[in-house]
Amino acid sequence: MTFEPSATPEQISARQQAFDNQPDPAMLVSREEIRAALLDRHTAATQDKLDSAHVAICGCGGLGSTIAVALTRIGVGHLHLIDFDRVDMTNLNRQQYFLKDLGQYKTEALRSNLRQINPFIDITIDTVKVTDENVPTLFENESIICEAFDVPENKTMLVNAVLENLPDKKLVSASGMAGFRSSNLVSTRRVSKNFYFCGDGETAPVPGAGLMAPRVGVVACHEANMVTRLILGEEDA
Repeated sequence: MTFEPSATPEQISARQQAFDNQPDPAMLVSREEIRAALLDRHTAATQDKLDSAHVAICGCGGLGSTIAVALTRIGVGHLHLIDFDRVDMTNLNRQQYFLKDLGQYKTEALRSNLRQINPFIDITIDTVKVTDENVPTLFENESIICEAFDVPENKTMLVNAVLENLPDKKLVSASGMAGFRSSNLVSTRRVSKNFYFCGDGETAPVPGAGLMAPRVGVVACHEANMVTRLILGEEDA
């Protein structure tokens, strides 16, 4: 594990102990209880489609962690979390992590947190950096791919690699979510047959209006909702 330089040995030990000693969520609820609650809200026909869906989330930061929480809460059956980074203090203003997660790999921390929502979701993690070279094999088991990176160059790389190498996969991407401009500027549009874009497309972080939880969350939920629509057979944005 790594921690920010200001962390004391006592803090590091306390965080690790808190992370390691979370309650086993499978002891708190049964699969049948969770499914009954989901069926009550969604009906069996809808939930069966959600149960069988396979979704990859590339990047487990503000976008990706929020997308993952939303999809876990509605019972998407199979999630693939991909990120190489660790949780640090600057992430907590917008990402779905807690103080106990500081220093942990985001993939491992997010998987742990998602299991506290629904321990019966199938969650695969890859703690790797996505590259042009590994895209063709990294997503072979998923029909829907969410781009959730922070860095514009990484977004472009993934979009281009998926469109070139995996044209039959559904791709949901995002850009333009910084600051606190009106949420009404955020939209979802269908760029091409299998490519969808969420955000306002222009708002980049600037001093005083960086990446902030409310607006990042709006865009992330646009992505999660588009994923849900695709799972349920709705292909129009």
